[in-house]
Order: sequence, then C-alpha cells, then structure tokens
Amino acid sequence: MRIAGIDYGSKLAGTTAIAFVENNLACLLQSERKQDADSFIREWVSAWNPTHLFLDAPLSLPGVYRGLPWCNDFFYREADRALKAMSPMFLGGLTARAIQLKTQLRKEGVEILEVYPSYLARELGIGRQQYKKSLSCLPVATKALSSHLPFPLKEDKLDSWHQFDALLALISGFRYGQGRHLLFGDEAEGAIIV
Repeated sequence: MRIAGIDYGSKLAGTTAIAFVENNLACLLQSERKQDADSFIREWVSAWNPTHLFLDAPLSLPGVYRGLPWCNDFFYREADRALKAMSPMFLGGLTARAIQLKTQLRKEGVEILEVYPSYLARELGIGRQQYKKSLSCLPVATKALSSHLPFPLKEDKLDSWHQFDALLALISGFRYGQGRHLLFGDEAEGAIIV
C-alpha cells in the first residue's frame, strides 16, 4: 500500500494538508491561500501515485438519501453519531467536494477512505488541553504524536494544525493497513476509520 493522509479544508483557504512517506520520512505539504485545494490534491496524486488516501472529510451522505431501508436520519450517519462528528449536511459544500474527489480518484484506481483525526488524537492520549488550542501547543502535541508515527518527521516543526491532522490521518492509514484500526458506522452508509 502506498498511502497518504489528508486534512481536507476549504477550497481556497490554504488549509488542505497532505502527509505521506518518502525515503522513510513522514513528509508534509500544504496548499496555499487562493490555491484550489482539489487541484492541489489531484496534481499531487498524479505525481506520487498513492493506492490509498485517508481523508478527513465526509465521503457520503446519510443513508436515507440513498434509500437504505434501515436509515431514517436526515442529518447524521451512524458513524457521525458514534463519533459525535459534525453532520455531512452541515458541512455541505465540503462534503460535496469530498464525494466528487473520491469519485474522480477512484476512476484512477485510488481508494479513498474517511478518517476522523480528532478522535484518534484522543485515542493516542493527546489531550484536549493541547490539541488545537493554539499554535503554541503545536510543538508539544507534535512531540507526543511523533512516537506514534511509523517514520520520523522530515521537518522538525509543523506550521499548522492542518498538518498535524494530516499526520493523524496518515497514522489512521497505517493502522488500517495493519488491521489495527477502529471502524465506526455502517460500511454501506459510510464508515469512518480511526
């Protein structure tokens, strides 16, 4: 498996980050402000050829919209409720973009799976006192996270919590590849990997 973790952000905000492994180092890229995040990802995928992407964004709508007979919730999927995640409906355009990206990249043979980095942060013991509180907490959180990375970080310092979440998504991908992941929700409706 050739994998990457992606923290998926607003289209032009410069908040989309990709974490991947190259030359036995965990590497990071982040989109720039006013750069199309979807094009940024597609161009990177074309150059790097991953087999699996682990994306922090909803990749499906609640099952009621697809006529799944056991689904009757118009706002949340089973996985969202289990993780106390935001509704894909609330995230609207981001959800639509993520589903579109998944559809496009699957045609190129790339498998895209949904992850939830903030839950993994709690699982790894990165407390709420430091996780996403301020940029000043980022070095301490990064140090705590580094022991869970399968490869050392290429950069000594992260520039954003988006990069941190991309690393968490990458760790979820490695856990998935080793069969050590947690699975929330119903796969037919849309499961989330942690």
